[in-house]
Amino acid sequence: MSQLRNYPLELRPYHFDYLAQMARKYDLPDEGKALRCLINFAIEESGREKEIFEEIRCRDC
Repeated sequence: MSQLRNYPLELRPYHFDYLAQMARKYDLPDEGKALRCLINFAIEESGREKEIFEEIRCRDC
């Protein structure tokens, strides 16, 4: 397993709450692991980048 590093990251409270919920639901060690799962999914689904990143889903606009 590669070495983990800390990075500053800004999240809205409901983003963090969602990660915490998923970590509990899927028995993950923490919110960071939940976020890494989402990032790994996006990397593995490179053919769906437009669907993931171009579609506007702004809950804060």
